[in-house]
Amino acid sequence: MKILVIRFSSIGDIVLTTPVIRCLKRKFPDARIDFLVKPQYRQLISSNPNIDHIIEFQGNISSLIRLLRKENYHFIIDLHKNIRSTLIRFLLLKPWVTFSKLNFRKWLMVSFKINLLPQKHLVQRYFEAVKQIGVENDFLACDFYFDQDPEMIVNQLLSDKITGEYYVIVLSGTYFTKRLPVEKISGIVSLLELPVILLGGKNEEEMASQLKSAHENKVIDFCGKTDIQQSAAIIRKAKAVLSGDTGMMHIAAALGKKVISVWGNTIPEFGMFPYYGGENPWELRQNIFEVKGLSCRPCSKLGKNTCPKKHFRCMNDLDTTEMAITMKNLN
Repeated sequence: MKILVIRFSSIGDIVLTTPVIRCLKRKFPDARIDFLVKPQYRQLISSNPNIDHIIEFQGNISSLIRLLRKENYHFIIDLHKNIRSTLIRFLLLKPWVTFSKLNFRKWLMVSFKINLLPQKHLVQRYFEAVKQIGVENDFLACDFYFDQDPEMIVNQLLSDKITGEYYVIVLSGTYFTKRLPVEKISGIVSLLELPVILLGGKNEEEMASQLKSAHENKVIDFCGKTDIQQSAAIIRKAKAVLSGDTGMMHIAAALGKKVISVWGNTIPEFGMFPYYGGENPWELRQNIFEVKGLSCRPCSKLGKNTCPKKHFRCMNDLDTTEMAITMKNLN
């Protein structure tokens, strides 16, 4: 049997497919499981033993369909459910399952603040799709596998910069409204007794530079300097991780780290809070920081480049002292 799993992007969404992949392989141990993903996210699953073959989607649907037809899959599991993945399903003419994205309920929540969202994590909705083919949830956390020894990766990156314990603060966020303002982060760093490693992409380099200038001997800046696996190796050794609603938050949870998750314009009710397994992940939520009771929140299911109300209270009203205390108390 050959099974094709589709999830093109992004970091968090792909990490959250790994419990399904693990249980799928357990249900069909002799099946070949292929994963269709964009090339920039390959590192997330490159060493996953439950995946037999990775197919990179380069953007050309016609050539991709020709390739996939040659494979003659028996079944398709669509865990992306967008126009492209639907087109692939349609053109391959194979049995398939997919999940509910809850788009109408999310729209009601964003537009009218009518909350009809189920108290379920995205992982649970993924499992609802594969339950149709007999795959059951093992209630374990997500998986993240390294291509190299993570200890060696960390030693190469940190040997001349730090010894002992440290915290990680993830600055990255696709949208402005998902990022904690630099002044807030600076306040947290001031209250922490251990060094702080900053992780993020090229877009966060300016913010990281400001934090480095304000806390020169306390902050180590890796924004724009690490790939996915290097960032994960740094996270793996951290005492605790502070992150917004972004992909590295899910990698940290997959690695079993204590995560302080910070929520701006998006909300945990969308089902993307840190996942540690369990029969009822909703009841296991912890260390979530958000400003409740704002009439404007959520203002988007994804994020925005500016605050529509100009006050950005969903981030500016957060208690960063409490965040720092929570980080220090985590073991």
